[in-house]
Amino acid sequence: MRTFSAITSRRPFTLLGILLALIVIVAFVLVALNASQSGTSPLQTVVVASKDLAPRIPISADSLTTRSIPLPGTYPKIYFTRIQDVQGMVPLVSITSGQAVASNDVARPNQALGSQSEYLPIPKGFVALTIPTSEQQGVADYIQPGDYISVIATVSSAGKVAAKTIFTQLHVIKVGALGATGNGNASSLTVVITQCQAEIITWFITYAALKYSLESYKDYQPGEQAPDPNCQTVEDAHGVTLQFIQTNYPSLFK
Repeated sequence: MRTFSAITSRRPFTLLGILLALIVIVAFVLVALNASQSGTSPLQTVVVASKDLAPRIPISADSLTTRSIPLPGTYPKIYFTRIQDVQGMVPLVSITSGQAVASNDVARPNQALGSQSEYLPIPKGFVALTIPTSEQQGVADYIQPGDYISVIATVSSAGKVAAKTIFTQLHVIKVGALGATGNGNASSLTVVITQCQAEIITWFITYAALKYSLESYKDYQPGEQAPDPNCQTVEDAHGVTLQFIQTNYPSLFK
């Protein structure tokens, strides 16, 4: 039978064993906590696509939202934190819904991106046509993208000269400039017209003289243009002859 003195002599060792066991348990817990914390990246709020974004189409604000995502790893991408910084930019690649928008996936409009540049703002049923211009022909370079112009044709026929406004409200979407740096006078205007109008204006460029007038911004009629009922698609253009011009613009040949 154990004596009381034997039991009391072993108690310090028992307590020491319990203490060591607790220390080991605490150490394991701390290691586990550190491991879980090191494996969790901090979060950042970034701009993500709220619907699929196609290349070359400017991004609208309603196709974007924000979301918190883990920070990237060793080679982080640069993301946007504000929707207004992405709005109006052009995707270079397809961006799927829910994907964070990275800086190398988009570009600002009008950058030299070749085939990846944004689509021209051409309404359905219309085309873009580039027409020549100069300082005196084109209102001393005051015509800028977004303006609306009228086109005056001057025709010399049978010893007589006549001038007539053949088009109004032509929307200018691009202005071309001379020189590699673009510091010269404007050399061309890109306008939105129907394919039928494109044939007519091409005839006048070839056989007549053209001049442009810049319409007052108070007379502009911006917005989506309705297709011409007589020329709704490019297939509706059937060519232009001298007889066609004489029939449709008789005042130029009187």
